[in-house]
Amino acid sequence: MAQAASRATREAVPVSSRVAIIGGGISGLAAAKQMAAYDPVVFEATASVGGVWKHCAYRTTRLQTPRPDYEFSDYSWPNRDDPAFPTHAEIVDYLEGYADRFDLWRYIAFGSKVVDIKYLGGPQAGFTELWSGTGKAPLQGRPMWEVGVATGGIVQWYKFEFIVMCAGKYGDVPRMPAFPAGKGPEVFKGQVMHSLDYCKLSEEESVKLMKGKKVVVVGYKKSAIDLANECAQANQGEGGQACTMLVRTLHWVVPSYSIWGLPFFLFYSTRFSQLFYQRPNQGFFRFLLCLLMSPLRTAVSKFIESYLSWKLPLGKYGLTPDHPFVEDYASCQMAILPDGFFDMADRGLVRFQRASSGWCFSENGVVLGDGTRVEADLVFLATGFEGKDKLRAVLPDPFRSLVVNKSAMMPLYRGTIHPLIPNMAFVGYVESVSNLHTSELRCRWLAGLLEGRFELPAVQAMARHVDDEVDAMRRTTRFYRRHCISTYSIHDSDGMCADLGAATRRKSNWIAELFAPYNNKDYQEE
Repeated sequence: MAQAASRATREAVPVSSRVAIIGGGISGLAAAKQMAAYDPVVFEATASVGGVWKHCAYRTTRLQTPRPDYEFSDYSWPNRDDPAFPTHAEIVDYLEGYADRFDLWRYIAFGSKVVDIKYLGGPQAGFTELWSGTGKAPLQGRPMWEVGVATGGIVQWYKFEFIVMCAGKYGDVPRMPAFPAGKGPEVFKGQVMHSLDYCKLSEEESVKLMKGKKVVVVGYKKSAIDLANECAQANQGEGGQACTMLVRTLHWVVPSYSIWGLPFFLFYSTRFSQLFYQRPNQGFFRFLLCLLMSPLRTAVSKFIESYLSWKLPLGKYGLTPDHPFVEDYASCQMAILPDGFFDMADRGLVRFQRASSGWCFSENGVVLGDGTRVEADLVFLATGFEGKDKLRAVLPDPFRSLVVNKSAMMPLYRGTIHPLIPNMAFVGYVESVSNLHTSELRCRWLAGLLEGRFELPAVQAMARHVDDEVDAMRRTTRFYRRHCISTYSIHDSDGMCADLGAATRRKSNWIAELFAPYNNKDYQEE
């Protein structure tokens, strides 16, 4: 009863308020904590917090990051020394504990799905020299947005001065592959299911669905690997069938955060290691340093690749990528393998088929671009999500057409502010090794903006900064469109700290500053 009372949520939403936060996942909770002074309204479409960890995770899904690297700066894991990666259920418990600790439940309106947003700022919209007209302290005492919220089948409208979009990149809108007429799922006699729908099944239902079936999993990223692993577990024993993974693009996979006995952070997560990688807005001498250090970057990548090729049977199964490891790390596409994954493959329970030239459905399964046929009773599409479509669905014109730029990325200054969308911020759309840290620091930076602690550059200057980020990522990886900051994350944090007037050097001495890893605890509020 005591916990139920302490988790009392928002009973009523005022007709007009200052700040709306859309989404109750990691970013939404961090935003609510940082903006508590404005009594924010958090609209969460479901009945619980947790975002993808609650609604888009398999039963065996675990975090890919050690606990100490995935925690809020002011709220530690109760068992942070446990070396096991947390399960999705543990992550939800941790987030609920965070909401308990900072009394965030009182801001949340559950079962409240945002279905439409209207702009109230007039015809000039966001096309001004300075963001929102002034480039600073956007809370001016007048509503700028009207939000349509569906609750129990009824849409009600509320006005806000500022909106923080935390709807997330994953879940809700599945990315579905397109096929020519007569080659899509309509010709297949079996069952087709996106991973989003699989997440909704219980353990009993998922095992029953896959047991004894010829299963094809399309994809080779984390969600596809986890799904294939669960399929293999369900098909152990008499009557079991192999699960076949269709692999279009190979990516490097990692068994643990240890490379030849060295901790992984040495290679990419210290200030010294990040000195040698491209970063946005770097001067000529830094560009020259990166050029001179190119052989060292290549050597580090090959050192890691040599370990992975020795530790894992990548060559045996034709799974060795033809691009350097650093390109996957720099685009946040490195996947941590579930325990025993290749053991399942060695036992014949997981098979791999390259589909680099495409694939389509047939009556009895799938056909690869080279004509190879793979029989199937069940095809899982672990093909990702269209997170930006969630934004386009609710944003009004002309803003919905500005969600992505010519590089197919969201053009966000400091990973938060769209230069042409006034009085709105986006949190959770930039990736890093620890998305939690990335979101928390951005929410703190955003709170500083609302408080008037700093001013934003002119719109054109912010646009140039975003273009520089794209160029830096393009020089590091062919997969730059994912907007991942992993190879310059400390520099990214430095910029936000400088804006806030906080120290950029967060360690106690210069040795630690150069060679110790940075994590959330380094960014505790001063």
